[in-house]
Amino acid sequence: MSVLDNFDSWKSFLANKLNQVQEQGMSEQTIQNMAQEVGDYLAQNVDAKNNEEAILRDLWNAASEDEQQAIANTMVKFVQNQGNTK
Repeated sequence: MSVLDNFDSWKSFLANKLNQVQEQGMSEQTIQNMAQEVGDYLAQNVDAKNNEEAILRDLWNAASEDEQQAIANTMVKFVQNQGNTK
């Protein structure tokens, strides 16, 4: 099973990777830039596996570059707060 098959698995995967890069000292700006690159890649190359991913892809494709950066930044905050919402 891929982490993309289930949105909760995807959020947990992202939260885990985010924690790892933060522990290694990666700056917030670098994390935000990488999040935007990941968003671009996913929107262009990966089929949505669930409704949440389809909505994110559609929002991403409709957004300007600045709006995409805001979406990427929001996803970073979303997964940072992953453990606080359970």
